[in-house]
Amino acid sequence: MIIIVFRARIRPMADRDALAHLGARMYELASSMPGYVSYKDFVAQDEENVSIVEFESLEALAAWREHPEHKKAQQLGRDKFFSEYHIQVCTPVRDYRYEERAP
Repeated sequence: MIIIVFRARIRPMADRDALAHLGARMYELASSMPGYVSYKDFVAQDEENVSIVEFESLEALAAWREHPEHKKAQQLGRDKFFSEYHIQVCTPVRDYRYEERAP
């Protein structure tokens, strides 16, 4: 399992509708790729955006990272939407969960 943490700040004057449209297209594309597992998106109180994306392997992530449409979106992000971003690619050290069961 590979976990990507994408933290970003949106430029004050960025076209948020255009960014939302682009984000929806990137989700559609990424979620159809082999090895895609999940995606969650959050906005912190200080307006930092955080996305957590999971892929099954580094190879699946590399295919996503190098997808031509995604490469164009990356450039648009730098040119038009983000004032800054930070990407961390991680592997879990430990992975467990708890689920309450009905009596």
